[in-house]
Amino acid sequence: MYQSLGVQFLPGHQLDYLPNGTVFDAIVQQVGASKSSINIAMYIWEDGAASRRVVQALLPRARAGVRCRILVDDVGSPDFEKKVAPPLRQAGCEVRVFRPLSGEEKVARSHRKLVVVDGALAITGGFGIRDTWLGDGVHGESWRDSNVLFRGPAVAPAQQAFAENWQEAGGALLPAEDFPALSGAEPAQAVFVTSTQGVVTRAERLMQLLIARATRRLWIANAYFVPSQGIRALLKRQARAGLDVRILAPDKNSDSKTAFGAQHKEYGSLVKEGVKVWEYTSSMMHAKTVLVDDDLSLVGSINLDPLSLNELEENALVIQDRAFAEQLERAFLADCGRSKRYTD
Repeated sequence: MYQSLGVQFLPGHQLDYLPNGTVFDAIVQQVGASKSSINIAMYIWEDGAASRRVVQALLPRARAGVRCRILVDDVGSPDFEKKVAPPLRQAGCEVRVFRPLSGEEKVARSHRKLVVVDGALAITGGFGIRDTWLGDGVHGESWRDSNVLFRGPAVAPAQQAFAENWQEAGGALLPAEDFPALSGAEPAQAVFVTSTQGVVTRAERLMQLLIARATRRLWIANAYFVPSQGIRALLKRQARAGLDVRILAPDKNSDSKTAFGAQHKEYGSLVKEGVKVWEYTSSMMHAKTVLVDDDLSLVGSINLDPLSLNELEENALVIQDRAFAEQLERAFLADCGRSKRYTD
């Protein structure tokens, strides 16, 4: 991790797995208990019931003097300024738009999903603030997603990731108190990884590193499975070596017909090498998780498609902890039970 990405695992993390709509329960609870600052970076924030829950939690904290900074992407949240921002600004929240559109440029966006409270805890994953993320990921229009709340040293680089995007949007440097000393006695190790545009990005390096590290099991759930040539080659190599390599992707209810069509072009050669593929049929499968062997896992915003791997601002929490990996294992197996197996 250090030689490839410049980051190191540190112990002392408390972790809470937040599937589907439970992420909003956690956001509302933690925002309501905030004392000094709330920093939110979000790709999708759309008016609706989910937004109203979050806004109603933010308003009293802002009025009480908690510094509330909100950053949304102009492509992912086109109606935010008109439909969501006014009451937040009136209450004292500072609201900014990341890379406002000027012409046709729509590629280099921020796809990060991040909530940092008091510099002491953070929430990340695949979620957006929209009603499709409210439910259980099984019924109706509820999207299936995975998120994590974490406390410990990895919160500092998560706060730094918010700060760098905030500055680009015209915001000031965060005050020193937004970066408190962080430590804990918990044994769980974790590291927060960010990625931005590049020829070989940290997102690409991270995914290749995790795949190559596997010695027994490699289970990947991803919303848009259109991997790079390097990632495909590593998946095939690991399957040929006898590892349990599984891919979980959306079925026809994918919100991107282009990605759904493209992912089917990827399956054939992978399946021939021994990769096992499932497609989630209950709803849109939007999670971005990786489970490696018995103790290593990833939860974040990184999709396995060219846009996410090469162009977008992304983030992920990588966790080395058997108990958290077991939670992801149970969720993955339950999802496969609601999926159909792909056969060439």
